[in-house]
Amino acid sequence: MELSGPGIKKYGHLFEPFRVGTFTLRNRVKYAACSVSNFNTEDGFITDREYARMDVIARTGCGLITNQGAYPDPRGEGKAYMRQLSISDDRYVPGLRKIADMLHAGGAVAIQQILHGGRYGGINLAYALQPSATPQTLRHFRKPREMSVDEIRGIIQQHAEAATRAMDAGFDGVEHTAFMGYLLANFLSSFTNKRDDQYGGSVENRARFLIELLDATRRAIGRDAMMVVRLNGEELMDEFGGSTPEECVEFMRLGEQAGVDMISIVVGWHEARKGALGRDVPTDGWLPLAIRAKAAVKIPVAFGPRFGDPVMANEAIAAGKIDLWEVCRPFLADPMLLHKTAEDRVEEIRPCVGGLLCLSRMFRDLPYNCAMNPRLSHEYEPQYEVRPAPTPKRVLVVGGGPAGLEAAKVAAERGHQVTLVERRARLGGQLVHASKEVDGGYIWLQLIRYYETQLARHGVQVRLGEEMTRELCDRMKPDAIVVATGAGLDVRSRYPTDGGTLLDVYDVLEDRIPVGQRVVVLSGERAGLVCAEYLSAQGKQVTIVEPSDRIASDVIPTFRWRHMAWVKEYGIETVIGARVEVVTREGVDVVGKDGARRLILADTVIAAGPRGSVQALVDGLEFSGDEMYIAGDVIRPRAVHNAVREGFLAGVRI
Repeated sequence: MELSGPGIKKYGHLFEPFRVGTFTLRNRVKYAACSVSNFNTEDGFITDREYARMDVIARTGCGLITNQGAYPDPRGEGKAYMRQLSISDDRYVPGLRKIADMLHAGGAVAIQQILHGGRYGGINLAYALQPSATPQTLRHFRKPREMSVDEIRGIIQQHAEAATRAMDAGFDGVEHTAFMGYLLANFLSSFTNKRDDQYGGSVENRARFLIELLDATRRAIGRDAMMVVRLNGEELMDEFGGSTPEECVEFMRLGEQAGVDMISIVVGWHEARKGALGRDVPTDGWLPLAIRAKAAVKIPVAFGPRFGDPVMANEAIAAGKIDLWEVCRPFLADPMLLHKTAEDRVEEIRPCVGGLLCLSRMFRDLPYNCAMNPRLSHEYEPQYEVRPAPTPKRVLVVGGGPAGLEAAKVAAERGHQVTLVERRARLGGQLVHASKEVDGGYIWLQLIRYYETQLARHGVQVRLGEEMTRELCDRMKPDAIVVATGAGLDVRSRYPTDGGTLLDVYDVLEDRIPVGQRVVVLSGERAGLVCAEYLSAQGKQVTIVEPSDRIASDVIPTFRWRHMAWVKEYGIETVIGARVEVVTREGVDVVGKDGARRLILADTVIAAGPRGSVQALVDGLEFSGDEMYIAGDVIRPRAVHNAVREGFLAGVRI
């Protein structure tokens, strides 16, 4: 798909042709495979759902596109995910050919990723193959089994045969996955490779399996085909005794010597206890790894971990810090990212918020979802298409949080005349509160700016600081209403008081009320947690009181451990399994699981916790029209992706 517009010149380095191996790419953008989509059948065949997704990817305008990772062995020892694509037999070639043809028709050079799960593999088996029997606790608790030399040679042959199938399917080359804790990375890492033979010990020995595999692949596909290897710039596995950053660089040099055409830099293992891809990582936080790689090798270096800004990518290419901008999740959030950049509309790019919903679902063997892009995984479903409205209508959206913003945007895109009414003085709803996250909160403000830009672009009338009433609704005479007012905001009545004062968590997060030095936050769910971290970062002494047995219970697993790390870093005390007896002038009386009573001294007590729905407003409007839609937390409080999806569906149904 052709790219055009003033941004081509403005971001000229990003859009200039670039040579990798024997191929000249039309630009310096590589679509990364993001491992797997889980849209395939359980025996590894591509489905219509996946074809529809890849048809969208084919239209992104990327110069190089990598197809999702396929396991190469017929027994499934390398199968890491329940619906992972297979390339283990010639039966899979026709489906792969359809993908290759699709990508070529879109103007891209296309390569197939080969992904053997290693310690994460054997999902349908009782064991997982590894260089050494090092246990893993990430997903499936299968018994690890050390590979024999004969098995090593057999798997090398399987990779070569898989590469041949990729070429038979019409791909221009292959990509091997020596990163994130998969099989090839298991051999490279001193954490998982404890062998004392020719495949373990020194850097050269630990790399031997990879080098032999690359050599076998090159012989199978020929000199003219593209061969890429993805390698960790850092494993982030120091506490487990993993490879050092210096060793990671040496693996890059050895890969170059083995004849790869390009190195792709990745960060971290799935088991690492330090975030690599979440919003807590600054946009250019990992760029020094690419700079280090560029200094070590002469072949092209592709880079993209958490590096989702095309303007910064253009600058990095201009400065010689990277050769290709490698992108996955930002394209999941906005497949038109590159087109908008070419048209110099970067302010209209829907941001990837780094919430890792995509990764969380992948680990649970569920299809991709994206918090920001409701169409992802539903591209083949007509009810998710944004089509022009057959009859433009007057649409009233009540509420300026994520559900209301998405509903207004989509309805206006379709040609409806939309008015959005928000009782507060600014748009965003709980996105404003989420922006107080100690690391990465800025992304929610970026999302609000995106919506503000979209509403202005599509002519939405925004009325701030105005309470929605039945009388106002009657005066406006809408043909359709979307009620997206969010959940009830005040939970203070839930807690008994005896002379003590309770503040509401959202008033605190909006900096409306001064807070004392000693603070107790009632609830360790997400809002209370963000508030506790926000205040601790200001030097406050904070205690969280949570009635259940764990805090952050409403946070997805891929982000929960980050909050736990922040709680530890900021010295936040957590009192779990405790019931609030009464809030007094001195602080909070709580009763623990053992029945013991305790007074927690506090200058300020903040009420947080689960919110209720606001059905009263819905009933009070007494709307007599045919179309009323309800979206977001007004139904019941949930996560931002639920609100965005429901707002989207309301917008397309009007």
